[in-house]
Amino acid sequence: MRNFRFIQISACLWCAVLAACNLAAQAAPASFVVAEVHASGSHRYSEAQIAATTGLKPGDSVDNEKLQAITNLLAQLGVFSSVNYRFAAKDKRATINFELQDAAILPVMFENFPWFTDQELSDEIRQSVPLFDGGAPNGGSLLEEITAVLSAKLASRGINARVEHTLVAQPSGDEMIMQFRQDGPSFTISNVHFGDSLAQNSEKLHDRVSDLAGKTFSRFAIELFEKEQVLPIYLSAGQTRVKFDAPLVQIGDDSGGHGASTVDVQIPIEPGRVFHLSGSKWTGNTTLDDAALSKLVTLKAGDLADGMRLAAGWQQIELEYGHRGYLDAKVASVPQFDDANGTVAYNVKIEEGPQYRMGQLVITGLSVDAERELRNNWRLAPGQVFDKTFLDSMLAKLEKPTVIIFGEIPVHYGQMGHWLRPNPQNHVVDVLIDFQ
Repeated sequence: MRNFRFIQISACLWCAVLAACNLAAQAAPASFVVAEVHASGSHRYSEAQIAATTGLKPGDSVDNEKLQAITNLLAQLGVFSSVNYRFAAKDKRATINFELQDAAILPVMFENFPWFTDQELSDEIRQSVPLFDGGAPNGGSLLEEITAVLSAKLASRGINARVEHTLVAQPSGDEMIMQFRQDGPSFTISNVHFGDSLAQNSEKLHDRVSDLAGKTFSRFAIELFEKEQVLPIYLSAGQTRVKFDAPLVQIGDDSGGHGASTVDVQIPIEPGRVFHLSGSKWTGNTTLDDAALSKLVTLKAGDLADGMRLAAGWQQIELEYGHRGYLDAKVASVPQFDDANGTVAYNVKIEEGPQYRMGQLVITGLSVDAERELRNNWRLAPGQVFDKTFLDSMLAKLEKPTVIIFGEIPVHYGQMGHWLRPNPQNHVVDVLIDFQ
């Protein structure tokens, strides 16, 4: 049996900067013919997609330098946090296997491209960027390729604009997204329409349409409007699985988007069915029992599954834990829908965390007399269980000088800042209040 020789090259991304490739190999032929190309380790891309991206095909002639260049290329894309390859060579024919680890991929938002639907832009990108699947990396050459495709798409319509990309927080949550926007023509929203009767007939919602109408067209602003104004209407009606599709945009004149223009926006809404609450199951709670937690939520089995009241209940539980010194307490609820009966049950996990006690009260920016009065009104003594509810109440009173705290002492300040300084070792929290 003949001996096989193995070569391995590693290329890794570190802090979004390509690290140097380290070659660790035994003696290898100067060049060889590719027999097979494989890829492993990626859960996002198929072996065929990765092989196509390398450009290698059976029968190609390659050498170590070319393989290193391909490894670098894969690492520079930004979609892999680690890229390695190894091959087995026999009679100058090699089977090559690329070993990869996926990097984080972000959802994309096309912020102000009213000429095109999301599907049109995604299809255009996919034709030129095979690894594009609706998401984008935080950096790397693939991100720049997406930007270039969008620029070319605008140019094909005679639109003079530069495309930029920015990492922003989702308008509908805390996750990050990659936002693409063009700095050319701007559009003003002339009308906003809703694709469901509940939204169409809501007087409250119609009063808030001015949040969008008359303003610059922005997908971010539209999604924020959906979250803050439209979604609560459906949650309150027990339609907790309402969905909003990408807005339908119609340019309002014949300028073709080359100058100032208006757009009509329609928000498609899939309302879903109405659900009633069938109950809640609690886990992780030791300080408060199930009955106490259920009382804080206020909704009972059989009630309309009012999503706004439920959210207020989860928040009330966290406030109650804060009142008892559990500053890190978190409530996570997972719904379980029963479509046949139109009910929803919630599995609610409580993470209580440690109980904190009052440490030091540090006050800066007040006169000696004013500080003394504030300390006299501070009811949390060192070592006492920390009451977050009391803190919030005091901070609300201190937003501006008040006789409730300072009596007749002349106190003047323009702003008040506060910080909590928890000590995770001894579970003591200091309160720092600064007046300016």
